[in-house]
Amino acid sequence: MPLPRLLTLFPKRLNLSLLVTAALLIILVLINQPLQTGSAPQGIVSFQMAATADQSMAIIRSWRQGDLLWAHVSLWLDFLFVPAYLVTLIFLTNHLTRDRPGVRERNVARWVKALFVAAGTADMGENILLLNNMDPPTDMLSLSATICALVKFTGLMLGAAGLVIIRAARRRPMAHG
Repeated sequence: MPLPRLLTLFPKRLNLSLLVTAALLIILVLINQPLQTGSAPQGIVSFQMAATADQSMAIIRSWRQGDLLWAHVSLWLDFLFVPAYLVTLIFLTNHLTRDRPGVRERNVARWVKALFVAAGTADMGENILLLNNMDPPTDMLSLSATICALVKFTGLMLGAAGLVIIRAARRRPMAHG
């Protein structure tokens, strides 16, 4: 299906939010490239999952001074990315439930939105914790950031699974109108 035809399937505000979210994601992926080291094979994600001060310090030491600047840029840019992906996921949930009038589907949609909001909230908390864990890292901040990251990833995955359940509930394609 050509891209222009694909864009007509979604409302304009969903298309715009998808575009903004995708652009920010691409920028974050590019910023993450120099942050991938032996101690941080996944770049900033490795730092998010470093549950101890020792692990966090090893990652920070593996980043050269210029790379540490990119880590800060990544975390600050994530403050823009979080509301972008959150709005996109809420719009997507609304779009996927527009032809699902059932009470069960509406309840699942409310839970899905709550999971996405919890993920976004945890992501914001994680960013704050990671920025404060740069110099010097502590076990408490490292572990707290890791817990926030796990809440974020869990909320996003369960929310995405909920969207699949909503769409599969009636086993018929979306009505395009």
